[in-house]
Amino acid sequence: MFVGHYGVSFGAKRADRTIPLWVLFLAVQLLDVIWAPLILLGVEKVRIVPGITASNPLDLFYMPYTHGLLAAIAWSVVGGIAYSVLFRPTAVRSSVIVGLAVFSHWVLDFIVHRPDLPLYDNSMKVGLGLWNHPALALALEMLLLFGGIWLCFRGQLSQSVGTFVFGALMVALQAYLFFGPPPVSDKAAAWSALACYAAFALVIWWMVDRRAALAHT
Repeated sequence: MFVGHYGVSFGAKRADRTIPLWVLFLAVQLLDVIWAPLILLGVEKVRIVPGITASNPLDLFYMPYTHGLLAAIAWSVVGGIAYSVLFRPTAVRSSVIVGLAVFSHWVLDFIVHRPDLPLYDNSMKVGLGLWNHPALALALEMLLLFGGIWLCFRGQLSQSVGTFVFGALMVALQAYLFFGPPPVSDKAAAWSALACYAAFALVIWWMVDRRAALAHT
């Protein structure tokens, strides 16, 4: 899953307005944000195999340190603690929400991935395989993303037109990833992922968090 993860970001923002949206954008993708450097370093492994699923050409055959269930739980705890240390929220609830946002990545990946998510180390792999049904997979991504945006900005939709437009651009990128050419290499896939995560977090900071900060000055 890709843009659907961001629906959780918007839902979490609705639950706790004190958490910056850019933080939640990084939280829901934290497993992949860590995955990309590990691919570049050769610690985790991926092959480009067009047709391995109908939507995604990545054979994610070795990623126990980021996408294993136990690893995902550990990174979720780390994410919650890091938010608590760096942002010093007034309520523990905020750090818990950030931690849950991190873990949501594994839950949503479980729905779309083929059985390549290990429960322990690199064994007992699971995944429901929705990527083999591209139309359903893309529809779920859109439902999660736009549902999250609507939930976050419910009651102030007239002020969030730009966010919906941004969401539409995100979906267009998702469609290109589904139906466009595969990455030229595993390293290219990792660098592209990092660039997308950084760019999306920067854009949402500029569109939402920056404006919120200016409104309170």
